[in-house]
Amino acid sequence: MRTGPAEVRAALAEAHRGEWGVVFGTIVRLTGDWELAEDCAQEAFARALPAWERDGVPRKPGAWLVTAARRRALDVLRRQTTERGKLAEVAAAEAGREPPLPGDERLRLVFACCHPALPLESRVALTLRAVGGLTTREIARAFLVGENTVSQRILRAKRKIAAAGIPYRVPPPGARAERLDGVLAVIYLVFTEGYAPSDGATVRDSLAEEAVRLARLVAADAPKEPEARGLLALLLLQHSRRAARLDEDGGLVTLQHQDRTRWDRALITEGAALSREAATAGGPYALQAAIAAQHALAPAAASTDWAAIVALYDRLLALRTNPVVALNRAVALGMRDGPQAQLDAVDALGAFKELTGNHVLPAVRADALRRLGRTCEAAETYRTATALAPNGAIAREYTLRAVECGLRR
Repeated sequence: MRTGPAEVRAALAEAHRGEWGVVFGTIVRLTGDWELAEDCAQEAFARALPAWERDGVPRKPGAWLVTAARRRALDVLRRQTTERGKLAEVAAAEAGREPPLPGDERLRLVFACCHPALPLESRVALTLRAVGGLTTREIARAFLVGENTVSQRILRAKRKIAAAGIPYRVPPPGARAERLDGVLAVIYLVFTEGYAPSDGATVRDSLAEEAVRLARLVAADAPKEPEARGLLALLLLQHSRRAARLDEDGGLVTLQHQDRTRWDRALITEGAALSREAATAGGPYALQAAIAAQHALAPAAASTDWAAIVALYDRLLALRTNPVVALNRAVALGMRDGPQAQLDAVDALGAFKELTGNHVLPAVRADALRRLGRTCEAAETYRTATALAPNGAIAREYTLRAVECGLRR
């Protein structure tokens, strides 16, 4: 049955989101050629639009696209007499016409893209391109770098994979746990750049959503890995607040002042359940998810279980010293024990060079001073935070707080 153009484009867009990695990965697995895989995947999607408009959307769009890409690879290899071996492999796969298991294909692709032999920025770019199907322009826009920079990162990564013989597979059980850490780190970095970008921009929902999709993929294919579930829980719980994070002017709204009725309860329910499953292992992502769950499940900011949050931060810091985690603990400590405890904890962090120039450090200190009634010092400290703010929205928030402190003098 034929389908209208609008429905076809919607179906193709949905297939691109869900099947790009399968199509791309299938050709990589069969040919070992990442450039050919990208060309064939793009060709398959391009051919799908007129074909589906003419014949209707197939019952299994992914299988149609995989078949189209394999046939394209077969056509290319027929013209390359030096690739007779690969030609036979692709021809045999085409004859079988049995589509790969989507999760298995994407998981192999994720592990290849996140191989530790590749620089971190190349892992991120290649993962978003090969697994997520983002264009070079979209990746460049997300990370605020030039398209040529992204193209070069991806090209160098592909060349490194070929030169180093990086295998296209999920690592064997003995090496999987170690390699999984690198995969989760890339996904978390992608989410962070969408949820709380390093350049200070407010949010980039599409990037955060792609990270959630990747985290779902890895968690589904590694059901016995608690940290995979912990990361997914963390991302779901944080992403559940996306609708309440910005005010009408595009400025960030702090957790304490967010309208909790705008939080996504379905994501909170799912994330909290995953967090409970992962909590017993006590890994870094699982502990961060448990902290996020405490915030998400509290009916109001005032009823948050700050004692439980401080205890979770203590467990997190026992795993690894992290100045940012210690700063977050100082805030939680201040909510549990009062502003003087917060001020003492913040002042103890001054030795960490990683926090030098971080706008959050003076902002947290100013908050403690304000609550102690030391408004002159608080106003001045807020001005310091304003000078370090990464964007105008955050700077305006600190300026407003400084003015409020000044009015109380």
